[in-house]
Amino acid sequence: MRCLQYLWGMEPQLLKTTVERFLELLGVEVEDVSVSTGHRTLVIVKTPHSKVLIGPNGEHLRSLNTVMRRLVEHQHGEDAANFLIDVNGYHEERMEKVRQNARMLAQRARLFRHDVEMDPMSPYERLVIHELFSEDPQIQTVSEGEGKFRHIVLKYK
Repeated sequence: MRCLQYLWGMEPQLLKTTVERFLELLGVEVEDVSVSTGHRTLVIVKTPHSKVLIGPNGEHLRSLNTVMRRLVEHQHGEDAANFLIDVNGYHEERMEKVRQNARMLAQRARLFRHDVEMDPMSPYERLVIHELFSEDPQIQTVSEGEGKFRHIVLKYK
């Protein structure tokens, strides 16, 4: 079983310990760290210092995720680095706002029978939007642009 867990990502307890230790070295007080495995491995951090870890518009949280993935990738291989850290539910709340905005813009595309461009977003946010409309008979999603300007266009079929 341990080999199978390694193939699909890092063993949950080891991932939990790694994140706890890293946050401890940063001097961040943590109430709880848990790992949820499912469609994607999610490391849930509860802390009274969420502002420090999340930062303005989630910048620190994105950086924390990047640094932790690189650390885990270096120590345990690329397959082990497929996880996401969420602090006090910030990421899930953000994803719900992105989904709501996409649904509203899709309604606009349907109403006016015209393509609608979304604002630039992260690769993960684009993935969430592509999945959201994957079975929609009227809306097709296409990523356009380069780098930090990459965004989704909701195309009316």
